[in-house]
Amino acid sequence: MGRILNLTVLMTLLVVTMVGTAFSGSFNEEFDLTWGEHRGKIFSGGKMLSLSLDRVSGSGFKSKKEYLFGRIDMQLKLVAGNSAGTVTAYYLSSEGPTHDEIDFEFLGNETGKPYVLHTNVFAQGKGNREQQFYLWFDPTKNFHTYSLVWRPQHIIFMVDNVPIRVFNNAEKLGVPFPKNQPMKIYSSLWNADDWATRGGLVKTDWSKAPFTAYYRGFNAAACTVSSGSSFCDPKFKSSFTNGESQVANELNAYGRRRLRWVQKYFMIYDYCSDLKRFPQGFPPECRKSRV
Repeated sequence: MGRILNLTVLMTLLVVTMVGTAFSGSFNEEFDLTWGEHRGKIFSGGKMLSLSLDRVSGSGFKSKKEYLFGRIDMQLKLVAGNSAGTVTAYYLSSEGPTHDEIDFEFLGNETGKPYVLHTNVFAQGKGNREQQFYLWFDPTKNFHTYSLVWRPQHIIFMVDNVPIRVFNNAEKLGVPFPKNQPMKIYSSLWNADDWATRGGLVKTDWSKAPFTAYYRGFNAAACTVSSGSSFCDPKFKSSFTNGESQVANELNAYGRRRLRWVQKYFMIYDYCSDLKRFPQGFPPECRKSRV
């Protein structure tokens, strides 16, 4: 089970220090390649990382540090060409059966067809809060920035600084929210052709292997946790001391318009609209899911 930290205790332990400068995090310093043997590589002096998948295995990495609230940015260029059956996952997660987790998952597709961006939030081991999107660009042509903004008030999923999803803290309605368990950053590239593309109808074409995704531009403006103490980037510390103004800054009028634009034109699934799945009524947080 992941370590549980009391939020009140955390507040008394805040020590201000810098934990990152925009787009300067070294993969050698910040991450460990955790599986896949030679299929994961760090190169260009620690500025680039790649994960590959072949018929034998995929690959993955995780952060050396644990985070408890912050903004995490990563630039990804996804598997090009026929990526059907593959999944590139980039997420925050704690450990154990009651873990918390915040997910980006990129579901590959046949050449010329769009990726599906799958998002989910787990709290105390319970997920099933999926929203899915198409992207308004080809994510295989260039690097794009995928961000998770995690605060006590809400979680914001962002693509190139455009908010695509907001998951609000609805604890007042009895809905658990990730706020006590520190989480590490994980990413993996793996074969999921039993479900990833059209529900598993399209299988991985191994003649196209190896499949490779690329990473750069990691940045964490965040609080890190070690041995019961928390160290916070001063750019992020104000989320505790002046939370309402920070929320307004992240979701100003322009950001809210962009969020509505994405959800109107690019959202392809929302669990809060799935009547077949919830015939007895939607989960209580769905009343707070719109901004």
